[in-house]
Amino acid sequence: MTDLRILIRGVNDVGSAIAHRLFLAGYSIVIHEMPQPTATRRRMSFTDSVFNGHAVLDGVESRLVKRLYLLRNTLAVHRAIPVVVKDFHELMQTLRPQILVDARMRKHLQPEVQLGLAELTIGLGPNFIAGETIDIAIETNWGETLGQIIEHGATNPLQGEPREIDGHARDRYVYAPAAGTFHTSLQIGDHVSQNQEVARVDSTPLLAPIAGALRGLTRDGVPVTPKTKVIEIDPRTASPQISGIGERPARIAEGVFKAIQDWEANHVH
Repeated sequence: MTDLRILIRGVNDVGSAIAHRLFLAGYSIVIHEMPQPTATRRRMSFTDSVFNGHAVLDGVESRLVKRLYLLRNTLAVHRAIPVVVKDFHELMQTLRPQILVDARMRKHLQPEVQLGLAELTIGLGPNFIAGETIDIAIETNWGETLGQIIEHGATNPLQGEPREIDGHARDRYVYAPAAGTFHTSLQIGDHVSQNQEVARVDSTPLLAPIAGALRGLTRDGVPVTPKTKVIEIDPRTASPQISGIGERPARIAEGVFKAIQDWEANHVH
């Protein structure tokens, strides 16, 4: 186990895959998240630890830590990844991480400058510029460069369409039509038929655009804003992936792991 403390922003499937990879490599990992995350791939991430107090992803457990003074012991025993929903700056002052990874995947927003918040800052996805907003950026678009380490310059712009699964791309997703509270009685893994009501935002029904298994589903009772992704359907009838670390998050996690190893080789003695 190393002495490096790493703070990951975002408990979504990408942030969780990074936390999982680094935790198994012996690093001290903390995940920061907001109190009511809208993340949909909850069985492919540690998201439900925010709501249930704990979650398990591919054999690794995460636990919600409600009091910051308990962080030191949680990290020392290295049995679970702590998830914290306290104020970010308060957490930074308590943890004092050497490495900060922004895995919030806020594709349509311009990220704030995070240079100097830690000895090494890493940003994932569109709009990060290595050397200007962050020390190192990681490519997150599908393709040969997925997971690539970028030490100077920007990542690729956001691509227009998601990757196809059985001929379906953007039509696998449902987005909140307006601000409100997301309500559903279904669970991830449930099979739905086309045009079946899956959920509601306040009183507005949300219908399944295609038939398949629910791969992503925002937690019942969570407030959402317009255009928030709230439902994802996997159309594969034989073997839909509804749990575990996906291929894309795993490749991004490997990129982050390599970037940290390279930095350690040059900066940690």
